[in-house]
Amino acid sequence: MPSIKEIQQLITPELKALNELIASTLDSPNELMNRIVDNYLRTKGKQIRPILVILSAKLLGEVNENVIRGAAAVELLHNASLIHDDVVDETKIRRNTPTINGIWDNHIAVLVGDFFVSSSLQLAMMTGDIRIINAIARLGKLLSIGELDQIYCARFHNLTEPAYMQTIERKTASLFMACVEMGGYAVGASDADIAAISEFARLLGLCFQIKDDIFDYYEDKNIGKPTGNDLREGKITLPLLHVLETDTSALRPAMLQLSQQEELSTDDINRLIEYAKANGGIDYAYATMESLKAQAAPILDRFDNKAVTGYLADILDYTIHREV
Repeated sequence: MPSIKEIQQLITPELKALNELIASTLDSPNELMNRIVDNYLRTKGKQIRPILVILSAKLLGEVNENVIRGAAAVELLHNASLIHDDVVDETKIRRNTPTINGIWDNHIAVLVGDFFVSSSLQLAMMTGDIRIINAIARLGKLLSIGELDQIYCARFHNLTEPAYMQTIERKTASLFMACVEMGGYAVGASDADIAAISEFARLLGLCFQIKDDIFDYYEDKNIGKPTGNDLREGKITLPLLHVLETDTSALRPAMLQLSQQEELSTDDINRLIEYAKANGGIDYAYATMESLKAQAAPILDRFDNKAVTGYLADILDYTIHREV
């Protein structure tokens, strides 16, 4: 199975064009903005989302200028959402790197996030394709609603597994879906093909968020955030949620009450994590991802470009088994 780095190498020219376009789009006459942007771009991550735009375009046609514009637009909107999330969650470290609000302050971080949003919309407009423009606008709304869903559930302890899946579909899977849809729009793919690859991306995005949530139950300096951070912020994710919904032991009432406390100590968090692990919560989360994978894999069979479908299948496997 190729690594993400190997897949990146296979599309090096497209990623080079992508990053050059992002850098030129974010260039501004403001010295402070440029300093912040330059620093931010040094930690751009794996760029899985723009990779999905490019791969879907290759699957359904040939990469063109609008594919790169769409990929850059979605990457900027994704990063804008991360910047704003860091403000909402008061996160000072991401990927072992200080966040913008951690280095500067919330005021500056919000403005930088807004600048990224505007830059994303500008790139979408440059495509001249109303479907790509609409995809970016719709995505921005879904990301916001997904975050509000999560805040609401954390604040009012109103979370079930269906509600959890709906939340992660809005806050994460919607982004993956928009990526492949924009790739399809940019190359003039059929509605049926776009709908099919979008469903694959939805399932991929759900797996991605579930795996992200699993990381919170383990201590690993590579992840770049403290263990139990979600619980610290009042967010109950699938491993613990499943156990709280299915456990019939005498311990459940106390654990449920503990999970609903406004503030949790480190000991409280560790108790909840161990409770989830001991009662099969992690195993259930992995089984859920495998079930989603089983639904996603056959979707790729309809497409003729087996090289690209192979890369997409590799990304799905990577998502489930990645270590960071």
